Amino acid sequence: MALTFDPAELAIPSGHHIGGKFVHLGKADIDVLRPSDHQIFGAIADGGEEAVGLAVDAARKALKESRWARLAPRERARVLRRWADLINEQNEYLARLEAAGSSRLISLTAVGDVVRTADVIRFFAEYCDKLEGEVTATEEGTLSLVKNEPYGIVGAIVPWNFPMITAAWKFAPALAAGNAVVMKTSELTPHSLLVLADLAAKAGLPAGLLNAVNGLGHTTGSAIVRHPDIRKISFTGSSTTGLAIIREAGIKPLTLELGGKSPQLVFADAGDLDKVAGRVATAFIANAGQVCTAGSRLVVESRIADELLDRVERRCKSVKPGPTWIAETDFAPIISRKQADRIDRLVRLTVKEGASLRTGGSFIESRNEGAFYAPTMLENVSEDMTGFKEEFFGPVLSVHRFDDIEEGLKLADHPTFGLAASVHTSDLRKALHTADRIEAGTVWVNHHGRAPEFTSPAGGFKSSGYGKDMGRAGIEAFLRKKAVWVNYAQ
Repeated sequence: MALTFDPAELAIPSGHHIGGKFVHLGKADIDVLRPSDHQIFGAIADGGEEAVGLAVDAARKALKESRWARLAPRERARVLRRWADLINEQNEYLARLEAAGSSRLISLTAVGDVVRTADVIRFFAEYCDKLEGEVTATEEGTLSLVKNEPYGIVGAIVPWNFPMITAAWKFAPALAAGNAVVMKTSELTPHSLLVLADLAAKAGLPAGLLNAVNGLGHTTGSAIVRHPDIRKISFTGSSTTGLAIIREAGIKPLTLELGGKSPQLVFADAGDLDKVAGRVATAFIANAGQVCTAGSRLVVESRIADELLDRVERRCKSVKPGPTWIAETDFAPIISRKQADRIDRLVRLTVKEGASLRTGGSFIESRNEGAFYAPTMLENVSEDMTGFKEEFFGPVLSVHRFDDIEEGLKLADHPTFGLAASVHTSDLRKALHTADRIEAGTVWVNHHGRAPEFTSPAGGFKSSGYGKDMGRAGIEAFLRKKAVWVNYAQ
């Protein structure tokens, strides 16, 4: 497929997707803007309790009539695989829709996001018949069984930064485990998820097992969290919103992947500095830093710091910002002007508090039709500054230097966040010892960012959340255990 395209030629879905079809409720008065140029891409209605209620009714009916949880596991897997095949067949359309309506570049959605979404579904489809129970040790004449059972109806609230992929991390394992899903799209990036839901229905997923409702967090999202028939919630987003969900959910089980301030701990023996600089820069520049696990803190050994920072800075200044639908663009826009202004405010406040601005710290004016924020490097950021305490969620790197491993580990640790980290060294023993001591849910070595593999779990420590997406833990999160005790002695 040709990568560059005209977004005005795209067919834009509208309405919620409930019970296997598009449903229009209320007035579509929330404009969805293209981040690249802030032109209107579509409009949605805030579904609120009405849309959520209809979605729950459809889910309840689907579970009862389709007997989805009671089907032969391989039959569930066949339906999910057909869905994945349809997603691959619609690669060009989905890639363009995702790129035009979000910060994702067409050069990445075409070969990455769509393919990975389909592969996540296939990965969890293969788990359908591999969710064994247990027989526990008991005295003679008794049998103790532990069974895995789905919750029933689960809620998924997904973010705007990787709409299709993060949604698949939730709905694919939930469905494979035998649940029905009520999913809230982000009001900033709803359209690709509506198409995924429609493709699921066309693939033969019983109508009502996957429902996509649009709306705002404090209305539609809150309605999902509070609904008594939605028995489990999975959320990816900010720690602030995660805390609000905890307060509203009560005793309802939650999976929360929240904010991060992930360190990149670089030792002097990391190897070729050009390659290291490329990894470091990509870790906070990719998707304009709008990544939960972005490597937003560089902790570098002093004797290579100057040379490494020079090379990272050169990469910051060589980005090619532009519309997400142009093949040559390699630097994404910020999702909205509001978010871009927040990044700029936090940077300026951190500098005012005493940090040094090495590069960036402003909008890229040559691309002011969208909100493009220059890759930014801050030095002398202390623990009491805004830039240390707050997640920028933009292309901003704070730099810290160390002289010995203990100082490096202390700087890498964060009092609040613990989502991810990376260690860069050619010494395997040092890498493994360091990984053991870093308090984060994921630690990469000589790499930063999730690879296109699905077997390892993703999730944070501390205020970065709890529970896991992906891997075996990802599907187990959508199952509950039932003990069955049989006395056959008499």
